[in-house]
Amino acid sequence: MTSNALPFDSNRFRQTSLTLPALLALRAEIDAEANAGAEADTKIDATTHAATHARTAAGSHAGPSAGSHEETPLFSDRRTTWSAKQAIEAAARRAGALAANGVKRGDRVALLCSNRIEFIEVVLGCAWLGAVVVPINTASRGLPLQHILSNSAARLLVIESALLGLLDMLDFEPLAIESIWVIGAREGNPAQAQVATPHPVVLPRPSKPWPAPGDALAAAELGPGDPLAILYTSGTSGPSKGVICPHAQFYWWGVHTARLLGVVQGDVLYTVLPLFHTNALNTFFQALVSGASVVVDARFSASGFFDALAESGATVTYLLGAMVPILLSRPTHDGERAHRVRIALGPGVPAACHAEFLTRCGIGLIEGFGSTETNFVIAKPLDSGRPEHMGRIVPGFEACVVDENDAVVPDGVAGELLLRSDEPFSFASGYFGMPEKTVEAWRNLWFHTGDRVVRESDGYYRFIDRIKDAIRRRGENISSHEVEQALMSHASIETVAVYAVRSELAEDEVMAMIVLRAGATLTPVEVIEWCEPRLAYFAVPRFVEFTDELPKTSNGKIQKFALRERGIGAATWDRDAAGYKLKRLDR
Repeated sequence: MTSNALPFDSNRFRQTSLTLPALLALRAEIDAEANAGAEADTKIDATTHAATHARTAAGSHAGPSAGSHEETPLFSDRRTTWSAKQAIEAAARRAGALAANGVKRGDRVALLCSNRIEFIEVVLGCAWLGAVVVPINTASRGLPLQHILSNSAARLLVIESALLGLLDMLDFEPLAIESIWVIGAREGNPAQAQVATPHPVVLPRPSKPWPAPGDALAAAELGPGDPLAILYTSGTSGPSKGVICPHAQFYWWGVHTARLLGVVQGDVLYTVLPLFHTNALNTFFQALVSGASVVVDARFSASGFFDALAESGATVTYLLGAMVPILLSRPTHDGERAHRVRIALGPGVPAACHAEFLTRCGIGLIEGFGSTETNFVIAKPLDSGRPEHMGRIVPGFEACVVDENDAVVPDGVAGELLLRSDEPFSFASGYFGMPEKTVEAWRNLWFHTGDRVVRESDGYYRFIDRIKDAIRRRGENISSHEVEQALMSHASIETVAVYAVRSELAEDEVMAMIVLRAGATLTPVEVIEWCEPRLAYFAVPRFVEFTDELPKTSNGKIQKFALRERGIGAATWDRDAAGYKLKRLDR
């Protein structure tokens, strides 16, 4: 691994506005220069390479949907491949379609879509036009989804046909949405459209199938601080917050992550993580500024993961905590080594798995720390020998550990991790429509992560726990507040506490401790059935227990720490052990 490798032509990228249209334009220019050089070298021996020239000429007029054999690839969903040049054409023409639909600079466009080329096309089109894309977790539903659409005030909703069922429980009357674009089922997968429509869906706003590209527009004049996306991250004591992510923040995500992974020109980055999260969307920017390409698949398959690495030609991949233990739990097979991947970004992977994964699969795991609001701020090299630590602060950022009054604590003492950046707009700009939450999080000119850590004397940081009352499961942040609100809407439930308990995969599982109303009866299965249409699948509690009362402080606040310490008891019902299978609309 080349841990200090710089993205190719990094100085030229720094001289741009750091906006997505400018980065795309420069990448296309650099690729064209490289292709011209390669063509000049080829012409030195025209006789030997005559067949190659003929094939190149034959494919020279391929459009964006067809991909190109002569241009350097940038993005592929394994059905369609685009070069940077083709991505520019797609961006300009999708911007034209958006403008024809009445979308203007600064307008928000909500996006409910899986990993496919249309997802990136909407992102690029919005960036080109100066609109703001609002990617939404495809598992969102009920009140949390209502909140996102309301808070963002999106005027256009772009949704995959397989997800239309998510709209059933929404109240569109107060929403700003004026029209809906429906992305059809993938070619060759007619069953996909049937997943979300067990009954006819009546759309509450004027809708139409995914429009054809419009007339190409010139890119909007944007600055590095202009918003590119609003990404909703789980609230801990309230509803989810929309993180305003400027263009330059994604540039710096790409630069720092590419440097830490040693991404170089010609690398192939492969991810199955969802593009509506920073982790996967960041891979596009890593490829963009490094001369690499990114290949995405729709979802993780433990049985097919290593085959996909080989088929895609991947050299770098991306994993989350529980994925590695799942892969290692399977029988060893030859395919685990039949790939070119040398390294993976693996935040949250249990320390005990790192050495085994490298030895067995040949893939080194890099740990890192960042959040939607910040950037890739803490990392450690592959050979650090410190599996229990997060790493050191990345150059370009500052960190400190403080007490409840924001006073710095000595090394070795636990406190809250605070962060700030050296470069302008490399962090988020705040929370959309929530100025008081923005001030709270960025008070004293530091971003307050809500994570309790220890800084060692040698500069390494060690994670202790979360100060916030949040739950993280399968790479997803879960708001205990939102789960509690869904449960409290049941007529039989008096009060409830939702909190994290540890699972056998060394991550959080969701547990609900429920107090029923006098005379009411309810079974754990009925609790789960109530939650399924109202919560994302990953937020539905795995563990359910009924109790007569919850532990409380003298002023009536529920003592969740006491419940977390107690954990799972003899009376706790386990959804997995009971064999209950959740119904998922996002598949």
